[in-house]
Amino acid sequence: MRMVTPPGVYAPQGDTALLMETLAREELEPNARTLDLCTGTGVLAIAAARRGARATAVDVSGVSAATARINATLHRCRVRVLRGDLTAPVTGERFDLVTVNPPYVPARPSARPPRGPGLAWDAGPDGRLLLDRICHAAPSLLAANGVLLLVQSSLSDVTASLAALERRGLRASVAARRTQPFGPVLTERAGWLRERGLVPPGASTEQLVVIRAVHEVAAPVRPDGRTAGLAASGGDGMFEDPPAR
Repeated sequence: MRMVTPPGVYAPQGDTALLMETLAREELEPNARTLDLCTGTGVLAIAAARRGARATAVDVSGVSAATARINATLHRCRVRVLRGDLTAPVTGERFDLVTVNPPYVPARPSARPPRGPGLAWDAGPDGRLLLDRICHAAPSLLAANGVLLLVQSSLSDVTASLAALERRGLRASVAARRTQPFGPVLTERAGWLRERGLVPPGASTEQLVVIRAVHEVAAPVRPDGRTAGLAASGGDGMFEDPPAR
Protein backbone atom coordinates (compact mmCIF):
# COMPACT_ATOMS: atom_id res chain seq x y z
CA MET A 1 0.00 0.00 0.00
CA ARG A 2 1.19 3.48 -0.84
CA MET A 3 1.29 5.75 2.22
CA VAL A 4 1.62 9.49 2.57
CA THR A 5 4.72 9.93 4.76
CA PRO A 6 5.57 13.55 5.62
CA PRO A 7 8.85 14.49 7.37
CA GLY A 8 8.87 13.38 11.00
CA VAL A 9 6.60 10.37 10.44
CA TYR A 10 8.12 6.87 10.51
CA ALA A 11 8.05 5.45 6.99
CA PRO A 12 7.08 1.77 6.69
CA GLN A 13 10.27 -0.31 6.59
CA GLY A 14 11.43 -3.89 7.14
CA ASP A 15 9.90 -4.16 10.61
CA THR A 16 6.58 -2.87 9.27
CA ALA A 17 6.66 -5.42 6.45
CA LEU A 18 7.39 -8.31 8.82
CA LEU A 19 4.56 -7.26 11.12
CA MET A 20 2.21 -6.89 8.13
CA GLU A 21 3.05 -10.40 6.96
CA THR A 22 2.36 -11.79 10.43
CA LEU A 23 -0.90 -9.85 10.66
CA ALA A 24 -2.00 -11.32 7.33
CA ARG A 25 -1.78 -14.82 8.83
CA GLU A 26 -4.09 -13.95 11.74
CA GLU A 27 -7.77 -14.83 11.51
CA LEU A 28 -9.99 -11.79 11.99
CA GLU A 29 -13.68 -12.20 12.68
CA PRO A 30 -16.02 -9.68 11.02
CA ASN A 31 -16.06 -6.47 13.09
CA ALA A 32 -13.13 -7.62 15.22
CA ARG A 33 -11.83 -4.81 17.39
CA THR A 34 -8.18 -4.06 16.51
CA LEU A 35 -5.68 -1.58 17.92
CA ASP A 36 -2.45 -0.34 16.37
CA LEU A 37 -0.15 1.44 18.83
CA CYS A 38 2.66 3.74 17.64
CA THR A 39 0.77 3.77 14.36
CA GLY A 40 2.95 6.19 12.34
CA THR A 41 1.41 6.29 8.87
CA GLY A 42 -1.48 4.09 10.02
CA VAL A 43 -0.61 1.33 7.56
CA LEU A 44 -1.26 -1.57 9.98
CA ALA A 45 -4.58 -0.15 11.14
CA ILE A 46 -5.60 0.35 7.52
CA ALA A 47 -4.64 -3.26 6.69
CA ALA A 48 -6.90 -4.47 9.52
CA ALA A 49 -9.75 -2.17 8.45
CA ARG A 50 -9.55 -3.47 4.89
CA ARG A 51 -10.26 -6.93 6.31
CA GLY A 52 -13.43 -5.72 8.01
CA ALA A 53 -12.05 -4.89 11.45
CA ARG A 54 -13.20 -1.98 13.61
CA ALA A 55 -9.74 -0.47 13.67
CA THR A 56 -8.28 2.01 16.16
CA ALA A 57 -4.86 3.66 15.75
CA VAL A 58 -2.91 5.58 18.40
CA ASP A 59 0.22 7.70 18.23
CA VAL A 60 1.78 10.23 20.60
CA SER A 61 2.83 12.39 17.64
CA GLY A 62 0.27 14.86 16.36
CA VAL A 63 1.83 14.76 12.89
CA SER A 64 1.63 10.96 12.82
CA ALA A 65 -1.99 10.94 14.00
CA ALA A 66 -2.93 13.44 11.28
CA THR A 67 -1.04 11.38 8.70
CA ALA A 68 -2.85 8.19 9.72
CA ARG A 69 -6.21 9.98 9.28
CA ILE A 70 -5.19 11.19 5.83
CA ASN A 71 -4.01 7.74 4.75
CA ALA A 72 -7.18 6.09 6.03
CA THR A 73 -9.24 8.56 4.01
CA LEU A 74 -7.13 8.02 0.88
CA HIS A 75 -7.63 4.25 1.20
CA ARG A 76 -11.34 4.72 1.97
CA CYS A 77 -11.00 2.93 5.29
CA ARG A 78 -12.79 3.66 8.52
CA VAL A 79 -10.13 4.01 11.22
CA ARG A 80 -10.55 5.71 14.58
CA VAL A 81 -7.32 7.65 15.09
CA LEU A 82 -6.44 8.94 18.57
CA ARG A 83 -3.48 10.95 19.78
CA GLY A 84 -1.94 10.18 23.15
CA ASP A 85 0.73 8.41 25.17
CA LEU A 86 0.70 4.72 24.24
CA THR A 87 -2.42 3.12 25.81
CA ALA A 88 -3.82 6.21 27.58
CA PRO A 89 -6.37 7.08 24.85
CA VAL A 90 -7.95 3.58 25.03
CA THR A 91 -8.00 3.08 28.80
CA GLY A 92 -10.71 0.59 29.74
CA GLU A 93 -11.15 -0.78 26.20
CA ARG A 94 -10.26 -4.29 25.09
CA PHE A 95 -9.33 -5.53 21.66
CA ASP A 96 -9.25 -8.82 19.77
CA LEU A 97 -5.93 -7.97 18.11
CA VAL A 98 -3.25 -5.44 19.03
CA THR A 99 -0.30 -4.62 16.77
CA VAL A 100 2.70 -2.57 17.90
CA ASN A 101 5.80 -1.34 16.07
CA PRO A 102 7.30 0.75 18.89
CA PRO A 103 10.59 2.60 19.18
CA TYR A 104 13.13 -0.08 20.15
CA VAL A 105 16.58 1.17 19.05
CA PRO A 106 19.10 1.54 21.89
CA ALA A 107 20.14 5.18 22.21
CA ARG A 108 22.90 6.98 24.07
CA PRO A 109 21.79 8.21 27.50
CA SER A 110 20.25 11.68 27.44
CA ALA A 111 18.60 13.91 30.00
CA ARG A 112 15.98 14.85 27.40
CA PRO A 113 13.25 12.54 26.08
CA PRO A 114 13.36 11.61 22.38
CA ARG A 115 12.18 14.32 20.01
CA GLY A 116 11.85 14.98 16.30
CA PRO A 117 12.51 11.96 14.04
CA GLY A 118 14.16 10.15 16.98
CA LEU A 119 10.74 9.86 18.61
CA ALA A 120 10.05 7.01 16.16
CA TRP A 121 13.05 4.85 17.13
CA ASP A 122 15.02 6.04 20.21
CA ALA A 123 14.16 3.85 23.21
CA GLY A 124 16.73 4.43 25.95
CA PRO A 125 20.13 2.77 26.52
CA ASP A 126 18.71 -0.78 26.36
CA GLY A 127 16.01 -0.13 23.75
CA ARG A 128 13.27 -1.12 26.19
CA LEU A 129 11.79 2.26 27.12
CA LEU A 130 8.43 1.40 25.55
CA LEU A 131 8.77 -2.37 25.24
CA ASP A 132 8.53 -2.85 29.00
CA ARG A 133 5.46 -0.60 29.19
CA ILE A 134 3.78 -2.49 26.36
CA CYS A 135 4.45 -5.88 27.94
CA HIS A 136 3.04 -4.63 31.24
CA ALA A 137 -0.10 -3.16 29.66
CA ALA A 138 -0.85 -6.00 27.22
CA PRO A 139 -3.24 -8.05 29.40
CA SER A 140 -5.46 -5.04 30.08
CA LEU A 141 -5.72 -4.34 26.34
CA LEU A 142 -6.68 -7.82 25.16
CA ALA A 143 -10.13 -9.35 25.09
CA ALA A 144 -10.54 -13.03 25.96
CA ASN A 145 -8.20 -14.98 23.67
CA GLY A 146 -7.03 -11.71 22.12
CA VAL A 147 -3.65 -11.57 20.35
CA LEU A 148 -0.74 -9.14 20.63
CA LEU A 149 1.72 -8.85 17.73
CA LEU A 150 4.84 -6.92 18.76
CA VAL A 151 7.85 -6.32 16.53
CA GLN A 152 11.29 -5.48 17.90
CA SER A 153 15.00 -5.89 17.24
CA SER A 154 17.26 -8.58 18.65
CA LEU A 155 19.34 -5.67 20.00
CA SER A 156 16.60 -4.84 22.53
CA ASP A 157 16.42 -8.25 24.23
CA VAL A 158 13.69 -10.47 22.78
CA THR A 159 14.00 -12.88 25.72
CA ALA A 160 13.14 -10.09 28.15
CA SER A 161 9.94 -9.33 26.21
CA LEU A 162 8.89 -12.98 26.12
CA ALA A 163 9.54 -13.36 29.85
CA ALA A 164 7.68 -10.15 30.72
CA LEU A 165 4.62 -11.21 28.73
CA GLU A 166 4.65 -14.67 30.31
CA ARG A 167 4.84 -13.12 33.78
CA ARG A 168 1.73 -11.12 32.92
CA GLY A 169 -0.15 -14.32 32.17
CA LEU A 170 0.09 -14.37 28.37
CA ARG A 171 1.29 -17.24 26.21
CA ALA A 172 4.13 -15.73 24.21
CA SER A 173 6.30 -17.03 21.38
CA VAL A 174 8.29 -15.81 18.39
CA ALA A 175 6.03 -15.84 15.32
CA ALA A 176 8.44 -14.48 12.69
CA ARG A 177 12.10 -13.53 12.23
CA ARG A 178 14.06 -11.69 9.59
CA THR A 179 17.69 -10.59 9.39
CA GLN A 180 18.43 -7.28 7.71
CA PRO A 181 21.43 -4.94 7.32
CA PHE A 182 21.84 -1.97 9.62
CA GLY A 183 20.08 1.14 8.41
CA PRO A 184 21.52 4.65 8.78
CA VAL A 185 20.64 4.98 12.50
CA LEU A 186 22.24 1.69 13.59
CA THR A 187 25.22 2.22 11.29
CA GLU A 188 25.92 5.56 13.00
CA ARG A 189 25.60 3.91 16.44
CA ALA A 190 27.46 0.69 15.61
CA GLY A 191 30.62 1.65 17.53
CA TRP A 192 28.67 2.56 20.66
CA LEU A 193 26.56 -0.62 20.38
CA ARG A 194 29.74 -2.72 20.15
CA GLU A 195 31.16 -0.99 23.23
CA ARG A 196 28.02 -1.97 25.15
CA GLY A 197 28.24 -5.56 23.95
CA LEU A 198 24.98 -5.37 22.01
CA VAL A 199 26.65 -5.99 18.65
CA PRO A 200 29.51 -8.46 18.04
CA PRO A 201 32.70 -7.08 16.44
CA GLY A 202 32.29 -6.74 12.69
CA ALA A 203 28.56 -7.41 12.72
CA SER A 204 26.39 -5.14 10.58
CA THR A 205 23.01 -6.88 10.71
CA GLU A 206 20.16 -7.14 13.18
CA GLN A 207 17.40 -9.69 13.52
CA LEU A 208 13.84 -8.41 13.55
CA VAL A 209 11.40 -10.48 15.55
CA VAL A 210 7.61 -10.52 15.82
CA ILE A 211 6.37 -11.77 19.18
CA ARG A 212 2.87 -13.23 19.32
CA ALA A 213 1.23 -13.27 22.74
CA VAL A 214 -2.23 -14.68 23.47
CA HIS A 215 -4.49 -13.76 26.39
CA GLU A 216 -5.91 -17.23 26.89
CA VAL A 217 -9.12 -17.34 28.91
CA ALA A 218 -10.87 -20.63 29.54
CA ALA A 219 -14.62 -20.72 29.01
CA PRO A 220 -16.49 -20.67 32.34
CA VAL A 221 -18.19 -23.87 33.50
CA ARG A 222 -21.90 -23.70 34.35
CA PRO A 223 -23.40 -25.40 37.41
CA ASP A 224 -24.61 -28.26 35.19
CA GLY A 225 -21.01 -28.95 34.18
CA ARG A 226 -21.38 -27.68 30.62
CA THR A 227 -19.06 -25.03 29.17
CA ALA A 228 -20.61 -21.62 28.83
CA GLY A 229 -19.95 -19.46 25.78
CA LEU A 230 -17.47 -16.64 26.09
CA ALA A 231 -18.83 -13.13 26.17
CA ALA A 232 -18.14 -10.82 23.26
CA SER A 233 -15.11 -8.57 23.49
CA GLY A 234 -15.38 -5.36 25.48
CA GLY A 235 -16.66 -2.04 24.26
CA ASP A 236 -19.94 -0.17 24.24
CA GLY A 237 -20.55 -0.68 20.53
CA MET A 238 -19.91 2.97 19.66
CA PHE A 239 -17.31 3.71 17.00
CA GLU A 240 -16.22 7.15 15.96
CA ASP A 241 -15.99 8.30 12.37
CA PRO A 242 -12.74 9.98 11.28
CA PRO A 243 -12.94 13.75 11.64
CA ALA A 244 -14.22 15.61 8.59
CA ARG A 245 -11.48 17.01 6.40
